[in-house]
Amino acid sequence: MDRVEEMEEIIVVGGGICGLATALALHRFLLLIYYFLPIIGIISIKQLINPCQCCFFMVYELLRKGIKSLVLEKSESLRATGAGITIRTNGWRALDQLGVGSKLRKTAIHLQREQDIWLTDGKQQEIPLGEGAETRCLRRSDLITSLAESLPPATIRLGCQILSVTQHPLTSYSIIQLQNGSSIKAKVLIGCDGANSVVADFLQLKPPKLLPLSEVRGFTNFANGHDFGNDFVQVWGDHSIIGRMPVDNNLVYWFVTLKVNPRGSVVAKDPELIHQLALESIKGFPAELVSMITNCDRESLSLARLRHRAPWEILLGSFQNGTVTVAGDAMHVMGPFLGQGGSAGIEDAIVLARCLAQKMHEIDHVKTGGRQVMISPHKVGEAFDEYVKERRMRLVWLSTQTYLCSLLVKPPSFLVEFVCNILMMALFSDSIAHTQYDCGHL
Repeated sequence: MDRVEEMEEIIVVGGGICGLATALALHRFLLLIYYFLPIIGIISIKQLINPCQCCFFMVYELLRKGIKSLVLEKSESLRATGAGITIRTNGWRALDQLGVGSKLRKTAIHLQREQDIWLTDGKQQEIPLGEGAETRCLRRSDLITSLAESLPPATIRLGCQILSVTQHPLTSYSIIQLQNGSSIKAKVLIGCDGANSVVADFLQLKPPKLLPLSEVRGFTNFANGHDFGNDFVQVWGDHSIIGRMPVDNNLVYWFVTLKVNPRGSVVAKDPELIHQLALESIKGFPAELVSMITNCDRESLSLARLRHRAPWEILLGSFQNGTVTVAGDAMHVMGPFLGQGGSAGIEDAIVLARCLAQKMHEIDHVKTGGRQVMISPHKVGEAFDEYVKERRMRLVWLSTQTYLCSLLVKPPSFLVEFVCNILMMALFSDSIAHTQYDCGHL
């Protein structure tokens, strides 16, 4: 075995949206509140009502440091594959907890409604996004940058390709083997490393299932502005779907959902081939949509095979083993049909950080605000167990609704379509109820 070169307290694997959000949630958590407030007889922040208590809280605020973690990212730079990302009301609640919501709102307009159009029969359906709802389409790069810039220096380590995770037989700490031959020992390991997660493999989770669909995603910039309003529009053809939503008054994010191409792995590496595939898939669509994709930013293009973790696997899966757990796509990769994949990962970050911080004890080793706190493996295990329990049914319902939507996209047989529509009406009569979820406070 290679020599263990480093020892870290908390390692987050993956520098994507969920990984950075998890590190930021840990950093922002008011760790010391659990140690100081009971001393002065305060149960919650709401009880800080007299001047002495307020002064004490101000001192506490100056002292707090949050919980330190190290993010390992395999790429040499932070990347944001996929161009845009939809953030709905529940996602904005979570981003506000991370302190980046206000800044990000300035980068994207507020979408007002969703409109579906079927080319075969001309049918149109308008779906309100909900009273008091907030839906915006962000540049993924803006979201990644905001999360990364909010973290302390040296939190993110780039170029760390992880080969495997093993467990030390005596301490139960995780040993992370890197591609460069070095190893890192971690007391706590959180896998936010996507659908092909090495940490999920360590937990012996089943690989995500492939859907018979792929998706091309990209941006088109209209130098003189566009006239698409504040609507999210989906146009359904016989074999493909075009979705379009404005980011701001000039930039538009779009996607084309299509059947899997046999040469997908080759095409995905070349923006020009991706562009050709997208145009071939939308023949017969309205001219303004074809023009939008024809004039897109080639560098923004990506092609992804859609994957999902089945609802029954989320219901029964073991997402935690001692001091190791997973979050984001490593836990619950899902199709894009609800626009909830990214937001669900940010929710994971909030819940995970809250559960972990509440279990940490003042004893030894981890320096926080000048005090000593030990990470107890037993307490971490309890925290991760609570985290999984809190998240499980939320994710089961999200994955079920997304899975049913994916079956209706193919297009399905009459029987499959009939059964899916019955289940959708029975289980999800309010099709946008998932956007009203609140993951709570840090």
